[in-house]
Amino acid sequence: MAENWVLTATAQTPTNIAVIKYWGKRDETLILPVNDSISVTLDPSHLCTTTTVAVSPTFQQDRMWLNGKEVSLSGVRYQNCLREIRGRAGDLEDKEKGIKIEKKDWEKLHVHVSSYNNFPTAAGLASSAAGFACLVFALAKLMNVKEDHSKLSAIARQGSGSACRSLFGGFVKWVMGKEEDGNDSLAVQLVDEKHWDDLVIIIAVVSSRQKETSSTTGMRESVETSLLLKHRAEEIVPKRILQMEEAIKNRDFASFAQLTCADSNQFHAVCLDTSPPIFYMNDTSHRIISCVEKWNRTEGSPQVAYTFDAGPNAVLIARDRKTATQLLQRLLFHFPPKPDTDLNSYVIGDKSILKDAGLEGTKDVEALLPPPEVVNAPAQKYPGDVSYFICTRPGEGPVLLSDESLSLLDPKTGLPK
Repeated sequence: MAENWVLTATAQTPTNIAVIKYWGKRDETLILPVNDSISVTLDPSHLCTTTTVAVSPTFQQDRMWLNGKEVSLSGVRYQNCLREIRGRAGDLEDKEKGIKIEKKDWEKLHVHVSSYNNFPTAAGLASSAAGFACLVFALAKLMNVKEDHSKLSAIARQGSGSACRSLFGGFVKWVMGKEEDGNDSLAVQLVDEKHWDDLVIIIAVVSSRQKETSSTTGMRESVETSLLLKHRAEEIVPKRILQMEEAIKNRDFASFAQLTCADSNQFHAVCLDTSPPIFYMNDTSHRIISCVEKWNRTEGSPQVAYTFDAGPNAVLIARDRKTATQLLQRLLFHFPPKPDTDLNSYVIGDKSILKDAGLEGTKDVEALLPPPEVVNAPAQKYPGDVSYFICTRPGEGPVLLSDESLSLLDPKTGLPK
């Protein structure tokens, strides 16, 4: 057998946004949470990680490139994922390339990994979730691992907790589990992305800078110092999880919105209850909440739900497409682009919502009238406070990309293209 072969696999994995939040670990090493959580998977055509993994007898060490820059794979989280996948690898034969790998050989073979996010890394858009889910999924395909997605999710969890939820599309529940070894702490799909396809999601990217307090540090400090976190995990979340499952199953938007907003606000209250307090939201985040709350109250029933992860970006979930166009008009009225910004780069993702809202350029934005709920108050405008908006929707889980031109590593050398 020629010893200069390179074998690759490329996968695409979505990011997810929790509607019932995960905040706090009961085991730091295995990444076991103090409560269940539920998330919605976002359409990978707008927000995803693409990862190519390669294996070759010519590779001298495990190496990884993230968004084109080489990063170390020596971190314990990467090592845990690699060890778990290698331990489950199966025999593999590629007759076309004359390659035969036995189960025991995988321990000796090094991997190259190249990963690319089509959205800002570490800015509160769950990039680590998509990243670790994609790494585990791609390695499992490359190494002929036969585990199902839930079992794989328990491995991805050891890279980044919320990564386990990115192994499915639609709405996903991360079951906290009871076992000490974490084998029962894994993700299950509640419903697929087609179950509630009326929903439209608009993300306001308030800041794409890296956050001051990482989620890992923030969680540890909350667990150690916040009494509210203890009460939340033991008393509040178990009831909310049941109510949220019911709301999703019945497509009951009023209940869904009420639970989503309340849980986001409580998570940020836990951050404030931490010593020293953690501030993930900023003034723009608060203005967006106020804008949505006013509109929902005026309508008498929720039109839009909001949720914020560990960062200032707003994830806004509209009950249907018509509501989403009205939401986008309101957002662009209050948070217009700076004068020299092209509307097409200010609203990205599913641009058809812009068209439905009758907005073709910045002139149309300038002509927007104040929403009815702010008619009696001075209409506040904050140009430049939002970096850009992403229009998206619930989406599918990970997929293997068979088109070799989409590979991020050269199939001959195993190095980045």
